[in-house]
Amino acid sequence: MKSHNYLLPVLASAALAFAAAPDTTRPHIVLVMADDMGWGETSYYRHPVLKTPHLDALAAAGLRFDRFYAGAPNCSPTRSTVMTGRSNDRCGVENHGFALRRQEKTIAQALRGAGYLTAHFGKWHLNGFRGPGAPVLGTDDHSPGEFGFDEWLSVTNFFDRDPILSRKGNFETFKGDSSEIIIAEALKHLERNRGSGRPTFTVIWYGSPHAPMIAAAEDMKNFGSLEKNSARHYGELVALDRSVGALRAGLRKLGLADNTLLWFCSDNGGLPEIKPGTVGDLRGFKGSVFEGGLRVPGIVEWPAVIKTPRITRYPAGTFDIFPTIAEIAGLPDTVMLKPVDGLSLRPLFTTEQKERPKPLVFRHTGRAALIDNRYKILTLSLEKGSFEIYDLETDPRETKDLAAEKPELAARLRTALLRWNESVQASVAGKDYPEGRVSSKEPPSRDWMTAPEYAPYLQELQARPEYRPKAAGKKKG
Repeated sequence: MKSHNYLLPVLASAALAFAAAPDTTRPHIVLVMADDMGWGETSYYRHPVLKTPHLDALAAAGLRFDRFYAGAPNCSPTRSTVMTGRSNDRCGVENHGFALRRQEKTIAQALRGAGYLTAHFGKWHLNGFRGPGAPVLGTDDHSPGEFGFDEWLSVTNFFDRDPILSRKGNFETFKGDSSEIIIAEALKHLERNRGSGRPTFTVIWYGSPHAPMIAAAEDMKNFGSLEKNSARHYGELVALDRSVGALRAGLRKLGLADNTLLWFCSDNGGLPEIKPGTVGDLRGFKGSVFEGGLRVPGIVEWPAVIKTPRITRYPAGTFDIFPTIAEIAGLPDTVMLKPVDGLSLRPLFTTEQKERPKPLVFRHTGRAALIDNRYKILTLSLEKGSFEIYDLETDPRETKDLAAEKPELAARLRTALLRWNESVQASVAGKDYPEGRVSSKEPPSRDWMTAPEYAPYLQELQARPEYRPKAAGKKKG
């Protein structure tokens, strides 16, 4: 009897496809964060002068969040929420230049324990130093390496063109735009380790468009009619956007793009002095618990899983990054210190979710806000206890306080916020740690320019424009 093998090519092709299917439980992960980029600073939100073609392409290819929130209205606090999934005050990061407590559990430690190769590039700002960015010292006991990163090329705070960066304590001088430099270095790292068989976790934290604004002339050519500082600010964003394109192209070239979870956001709202505006029509700016201080661009691209690009209005934030990745990687619940303030967004990647089951809650320098889907309660002083209520669905600009009009809603949200605040107070006191207290070895917030360990480098670093006392004194975060 003659046999027919018509199905063999089909079966072989199917087997090959099955064998090549990516392991979406161990994707490569790249977290990218801008520094002081406001919610309105993309052309997909129709900014009047800025064009961001590469961020537009990223948004068009993945899941674009229209309500994505930084964990706090400035830099160090938000970075602590990314690292821990917890509110910044729980972690001891009360404001810019405060150190992340070593008693915390971080996403880098968790992923390294699960076999990931971990790396950090760019702004760190979790080691307790204030002032413009200086290369992180190899002896720093709050360096990225102390919190779970195998490799790091990092500075303490913001950094600009031609930066001096620290590769695990060794200073290196680079030429060019800082955004493009750290993307290029991250891609070199991924290329070197492509054949290792290990998944990678790569954190890329830009120094742009944070002040002092220093941009290439070519990147400012379309902003000639603007005030000088604004032109430089938007010039930095042009370079940042271009570097996002280089990152995506580099991942494709390395054959990593399909199963790489690429997550882009900013660390806080936009700057009030930059014109035209940085926050769209939102109220408030960096440093504020109004929407303009907290709401930021947010995009996730993961081609192997997010197959249908879309826009979501589901409220989410940087607290959610660690819980989301922990669920994806199947990490045990013990990798996160409790209480956790975020939740996993993994279901949202494939199916739109109706309502967030857990509020987003913020506390920063005595102010606080809680977002429960459409409604938001905030206070400009927890001590004084005066609260405002806004319906973000009908009033995203926060123009009409509903506290008097909806007393039952106000009472419910106020109770929820104050109950959460009590739990934060317990965390501040160290009750979440096995020791039941905060370690006495945690450093205070201090200026690196007066720190003894930086004395040998002070003359060299202060010669740079971003390190001059005038710039350092005016610019924070």
